[in-house]
This record gives sequence, C-alpha cells and structure tokens, in this order.
Amino acid sequence: MPYPLIRTLVKVALASLIVGTILTHFGITAEQLVKEFGLSYERIEEWARRGFAWAVPNLMVGAIVIVPVWFLLYLFRPPSGSERQE
Repeated sequence: MPYPLIRTLVKVALASLIVGTILTHFGITAEQLVKEFGLSYERIEEWARRGFAWAVPNLMVGAIVIVPVWFLLYLFRPPSGSERQE
C-alpha cells in the first residue's frame, strides 16, 4: 500500500520542483505570489494553526470508533489465496 502513495508524493515533489524552477527563472518568487493573493505569512500560519487545532480532536474522536472496527474486520476477514496451508 505505501508504494503507490510514495510514488505519487515523488511525482508531486518532482512536478513542484520543475514548476518552481521555471517560475524562479522568470523572476516570480513565493513572496510575490503571497502578496498578489492578498495574504501574509502570519495569516497563512494562523490558518494552519486553526486547521490543526480543529483537525486533531476530530481525528482522535474518529479514531476511537474507526480503529476498533478496522481491527475487528481485520481479525475476522476470510483468508486470502496466498496464505493457503498445505
């Protein structure tokens, strides 16, 4: 399972690197883009903090339900074809 996720993350990182290099070549910086959108680093940081403060408690509450259900389903699933006993 982690292989497709890692492959996707590498593709996104590579595409970001290429686009960032092209934009830098034309003199476009991150500071310019942030100002163009009417944002500031402090505002982005505040949004990230608020999002994190909202997400963590909700993740914990959801995990209290999801993890035991997943574990029970994992325990009682039928054996797959590759785990045959001879």
